[in-house]
Amino acid sequence: MNDLLVERLERPGLAPVEGLAVPTGQTLCLHGPSGSGKTLLLRAIADLDPNQGVVRLGHLRRDEVSAPEWRRRVIYVPPESDWWEERVASHAPQWPPEWLSRLDLEPEILQQPIRQLSTGERQRLAIVRALARRPAALLLDEPTANLDEENTRRVEGLLQNYQRQTNAPLLWVSHDPAQRERVADQSRAIVAGRLA
Repeated sequence: MNDLLVERLERPGLAPVEGLAVPTGQTLCLHGPSGSGKTLLLRAIADLDPNQGVVRLGHLRRDEVSAPEWRRRVIYVPPESDWWEERVASHAPQWPPEWLSRLDLEPEILQQPIRQLSTGERQRLAIVRALARRPAALLLDEPTANLDEENTRRVEGLLQNYQRQTNAPLLWVSHDPAQRERVADQSRAIVAGRLA
């Protein structure tokens, strides 16, 4: 079992979080007003920002492995992707062609300079890049915010397919009630830094 469990977590800007669980193979959607702490929570779980507490993936405690090793297992996907090399292909060791195809991306896009890609293309590629690393859990921070409806559905389908194959728990931030209805097994609100 690879449940993602926040037993206790403290960080600036958030009330202490206790008992947040995303069971193996399920999706928990977080929602709430802008600035309520959703991104702060995901970044803390990913150990990208200073925080204290106990976070587990299955039997593995976050503090039992190095930060880079934790981030390989529990991948954070931000609403706008970061790119540090000039060409797409340099950002991951593999780009499964079937995943590119599912997101309506041609293999030739891997040779293009990042600066020539649209925001939507970059975001879809960021999803493929994250999945290609075979994470055990995903922290998705509005992964479809910059996509049209058709591409939103494609990304949802790819993420759900990955989840079916791997049983990865997904913690998914979404402002879209219809999307939450489609993808969530459970949903929680976060308001003013507090989980409801």
